[in-house]
Amino acid sequence: MSAGFAALAGAKFLGKRKDYGSPIQPANISFVLLGAGLLWFGWFGFNAGSALAANATAALALMNTNTASAAAMLAYIFFDAQMGRKPSSIGASVGLVVGLVAITPAAGYVNVGASIFIGVLAAIVSNMVIHLFTDKVGLDDTLAVFPAHGVGGVMGMILTGIFAKDTGLIYGQTTTFTHHLIALAGISAFTLGGAFAIYWLTNKIVGLRVSDISEKIGLDLSQHDESYAFKYEEPKTAKDVKKELGLTQ
Repeated sequence: MSAGFAALAGAKFLGKRKDYGSPIQPANISFVLLGAGLLWFGWFGFNAGSALAANATAALALMNTNTASAAAMLAYIFFDAQMGRKPSSIGASVGLVVGLVAITPAAGYVNVGASIFIGVLAAIVSNMVIHLFTDKVGLDDTLAVFPAHGVGGVMGMILTGIFAKDTGLIYGQTTTFTHHLIALAGISAFTLGGAFAIYWLTNKIVGLRVSDISEKIGLDLSQHDESYAFKYEEPKTAKDVKKELGLTQ
């Protein structure tokens, strides 16, 4: 949630890129899938490991983490197909991460059936928010950090309060749910306000937005002088791109 709301503040503070809306092709889908797989496996460590013992709670947390992530991945791509969009490996990666995020607060406290529901619902809501922001709101959050982590975290907080064993709403208890709503409101306000303050201060001291020329060249080249060399292409430098574009400092 903190990452998601900080990203929302950053996207709002910086505004859109000059070429916002133009198609962006993934540079290396294989690496995206590799990273998603490593995240999925690594997530077992801090969800199950949070039990601080090799016990039933750790086993439940591990099972729920895997199940919710798998359910979210499938729900995300099936929802894409239902909405007339092409299912993709990138979408599957986003979906599984949303599932991991959403199940984290609930991992040791809900049954496997609830973990499936949490993963599916979080993936569908996040998918809807991603396309709402892209198509309607126009928020330039390229990596969908707020819809994936922010919304996924919010869904996890709310659904934990509903399904937590013995203390959730479905068991007739309101304390956990109420506390989670209070935490949700507090963290959202704190992170949004704090992130805006940090962005504002950083912008005053060193600046956050690059020049139009640097943005047109691309930050990999203009800031780091690094580029991804596609097959049959030689790596290009910032100087090469400036020459091609007819740009000068």
